[in-house]
Amino acid sequence: MATKLDKPIKRELEIDGRAYMVTVSPEGVKVVEKGKRKGHEISWTALVSGDAAIAAELRASLDALPPQR
Repeated sequence: MATKLDKPIKRELEIDGRAYMVTVSPEGVKVVEKGKRKGHEISWTALVSGDAAIAAELRASLDALPPQR
């Protein structure tokens, strides 16, 4: 049986030599570079509804466009 997520859980994660804090809470997931305040956050609703995947695909398609003059 799984434990219910009723309070935030914080863990440190290293990616490419940089430390990040990952917070998993009942509201969603947040990733912030260690020592910073702003990061990326996604709600569970957006994750399970597919909004996160749509946003990532949109961002990738916009990044593929040539720069505007």
